[in-house]
Amino acid sequence: MISVIVPVRNSEKTIGDLLEALKKQTVREFEVILVDDGSTDGTVKVAEEFGKGLDLRIVKQKPKGPAAARNLGVEKARGEIVVFTDSDCVPDERWLEEMVKPFEDETVVGVQGTYRTLNRESLIARFEGYEIERRHRRMERKKFTDFVATFSAAYRKEVFKKFGGFDESYPAASGEDPDLSYRIAKAGGKMIFNPRAFVYHRHPETLVEFARQKFYRGYWRSLLHRKYPEKMAGDAYIPVDIQLSVATVSLFYTSLFFVPILAPVFLLLFLASNLGAIRFYASRERKMLLAAPPLLFLRTSLWIFGFAAGIVRELLLRSRSGTSSKIGRPNRGERRARRTGASKGGRRR
Repeated sequence: MISVIVPVRNSEKTIGDLLEALKKQTVREFEVILVDDGSTDGTVKVAEEFGKGLDLRIVKQKPKGPAAARNLGVEKARGEIVVFTDSDCVPDERWLEEMVKPFEDETVVGVQGTYRTLNRESLIARFEGYEIERRHRRMERKKFTDFVATFSAAYRKEVFKKFGGFDESYPAASGEDPDLSYRIAKAGGKMIFNPRAFVYHRHPETLVEFARQKFYRGYWRSLLHRKYPEKMAGDAYIPVDIQLSVATVSLFYTSLFFVPILAPVFLLLFLASNLGAIRFYASRERKMLLAAPPLLFLRTSLWIFGFAAGIVRELLLRSRSGTSSKIGRPNRGERRARRTGASKGGRRR
C-alpha cells in the first residue's frame, strides 16, 4: 500500500490540477491524504469535487504549518510507503511508479524526485527551473543523497516514524524536509535521487515573488544551519559555486563600507565563480547569458540578507528568553535515532 500525503492551505486554485494528475498515475492502488492546515477558502470543496475517483481522505487541523500537517498525514496513512508532494505541483503520470521503484532494494529508506517548470512563459520561472535542473544533475551523479525535499519525496513509513518525522518547531515550509533527511543520512540511512520521478511546478514569475522566496530561503536556512553547521560546507543539493557566490557577494558588500576600491574585484570574482552555472543556463536558452548574472547576484544577496535576519531573530529570542529557541533542539525522534542508528532497510516482519 502507498499513501500520498499533501498538506494544503488556501489552495483552491491549484489543488484540482494535482488531483487530476493523480488520477492518471500508472500505479492504481494508492490512497491520497489531504491534510487541510486551516484553509479559509474553498480548498476542501474543490478537493472533494476533483477527488472523485480517488481513494481520497481529507483530514483537518488547526493551522500548525506543513511539517505538522505531513506528520498528521503519516499518522493516518495505511501505506507502508509514504509519498509527499505539494498542492501546487502537477505530477507526471509515471511519477508515483518511479517514486516507489527504488524501494525494491530493501536497503533504501528514502527517495527524492525532481522538478520540471510548469509556467515556462516566465523568464524568471525558467531561470529557477534551470538552476534546479543543474543541481539535480549533480545529485544524479551521486550514489546516495542526504537531501530530500517534500515537493517529491518518499520514505518507508517505519523509518519516517522511527526518526520522529518532520520537526514541527519549524513554523513554515522552511527547512523541515532537509532536516529530516540530514538526520537519516547521518545515521547511515540510504536515500536515492530518481530523476525519472518528476512533478511540474510553478516557480516565481515576478521579481517580487523571486525576491521574497530567496530572502525567506536564507532566513530559515539560518535556523537549519545552526542545527547542522557542518552542512554550511554543502550537501548533495548545493554545488561548491554556491559557497563561492555567498563568499564573494559578502566580501563585495563588506568592501563597500571599508575598502570600496576592492568592490569591482569581488564582483569579477563572483562572475568567475558562476561561469559554470551561466554556461549551463545559456545552453538551455541564450537569453540567460544576459539574464542569469544579475539574477544570480540578486539571489545570492537576498540569501545573505535573509540569513542575517534569521540570525538577528535568534539573538533577539535568546535575549528575551535567556535561552535559545526550540528550533534546532533535537526532537524526540532524533534522540531516538541517535540511540538506535539508521534502519538497515527491509519491511517489518
